[in-house]
Amino acid sequence: MSRVFDDGTLVELLYDPDARTTAFAVRAADGTLRVEETVVAAEGLLTPYSPTNNLLTSGCVLLPSAIGDEVEKGDLLSTIRAYLGRYVSLSPTFAEIAAHYVLLTWVYDAFNELPYLRVQGTPGSGKTRFLLVLGAICYKPFFASGASTVSPIFHILDGFQGTLILDEADFRFSDTTAELTKVLNNGNVRGLPVLRTMANRHRELNPTAFRVFGPKIVGMRGPFADDALETRFITETMGGRPLDPIIPIHLPHIYRAEAQELRNLLLTYRLRHWGDVAPDPARLIEGVSARTNQTALALLSVIDDAEMRSEVAARLADTAPRAIAPRASLDALMIEAVAETFATGSGAHAAVRDIADRFNAKTIERFATPMTNKWIGAYLRTRFGLATTKTRGLYVVPATERERVNTIAAGHPSQAMR
Repeated sequence: MSRVFDDGTLVELLYDPDARTTAFAVRAADGTLRVEETVVAAEGLLTPYSPTNNLLTSGCVLLPSAIGDEVEKGDLLSTIRAYLGRYVSLSPTFAEIAAHYVLLTWVYDAFNELPYLRVQGTPGSGKTRFLLVLGAICYKPFFASGASTVSPIFHILDGFQGTLILDEADFRFSDTTAELTKVLNNGNVRGLPVLRTMANRHRELNPTAFRVFGPKIVGMRGPFADDALETRFITETMGGRPLDPIIPIHLPHIYRAEAQELRNLLLTYRLRHWGDVAPDPARLIEGVSARTNQTALALLSVIDDAEMRSEVAARLADTAPRAIAPRASLDALMIEAVAETFATGSGAHAAVRDIADRFNAKTIERFATPMTNKWIGAYLRTRFGLATTKTRGLYVVPATERERVNTIAAGHPSQAMR
């Protein structure tokens, strides 16, 4: 229910939950902004969704309610950061990534490839809170869970072409044969619809192409088994920082009103700047794989501040392999490095820095530069479910994990994942 016409006209759906009305926000070819009840298109008269549609009234899909004020991009980002900081606890760099990812969702269709955003953690780590708060200010967010029926997800993504917010993504699917995994595997590149066989009213088979391209934000406990899918995500591990006392334990209802106002401001940003955004090859990251650059470029292209862009690029480089290598091989080398550190170390714990030294020595010919301690720690947590803690100023894999490490090292690593 959005349109970008050849003459530069943009049409976006509005829903006012207080007035219970729907309409269109229109940016005309001459740059003027207005609200219309209907819009004339080449295929005929466009009419908005009914204001009684359950997707809208239930909050399953969130929309702007009006054309907001026009604000500078820097001020808009500051407002987004402040909003996120009131309700979720994130590392500083990931907070910047999240704020700019929100901006990216509102102009995502100016790009051909997109990254996905993901938070991982145990129950109670703040994953769902993050999805609710961040998702509420993304472009036409559609909230679902891993337990959702697949059919409406295909239809809603195709119909609204917004942002999929998917919680507990690893409950129902974890391999390449699952239907929702197909959405994620196809949905980060334009022009790769998912084909499903439908039947018309005459019971004739009628294969239908569902458009699934668009931004996606996912919450889950561990990684996907599909290695190709893993490379599409920018990931934050939740629950590793003390909760800021200013962040409320219970999410207050006022965040909904704040999110509504932000969606209106972001709509105006889209209407004014959609045509100004494009991939900037000058912002590619040196020394990482082509896949990493392919998925990262859209995000880096919307980050104007050079210093901030460098910080984000460094974070992405730290959490992605510098060269393509078989996952099973990396798993074996990694767990071998952990086991050796436990066996030869002077203390009961295995220091992450020592594990990194051993792993980098084993992979020196594969990667352009050594992997950082941070990358090593994230790999141990997300791939094997191993705990890392800080002891006497050093991050370590605690002695309580030694037996599990030996079990993994004795067999196939992926079979012992948590």
